Amino acid sequence: MAVRIRLSRHGKKKAPFYRLVVADSRSPRDGRFIEMIGTYNPMTDPADVRVDEERALHWLEVGATPSDTARALLRKVGVWDRFNENKAPKTGNTCEAG
Repeated sequence: MAVRIRLSRHGKKKAPFYRLVVADSRSPRDGRFIEMIGTYNPMTDPADVRVDEERALHWLEVGATPSDTARALLRKVGVWDRFNENKAPKTGNTCEAG
């Protein structure tokens, strides 16, 4: 099952409100999802972005692929940078030469 982190649109006409959800890539945009990990309200100034960072990191670590917009929101909150720090291999010599 291909899992994606993407936005699900809610709200009314000309007043969108989005939920950041983890969903199967085959499910419809506003359809079934596995877990809601945040919200995004573009109508406020500045835009209100709330993300459960722990759950977002969990889903990224187990292989969920974010959409372009979701990746931008995760970058804005700082989750994407934390994920890349954890993913990057540690370079350093652990062998002590005498």
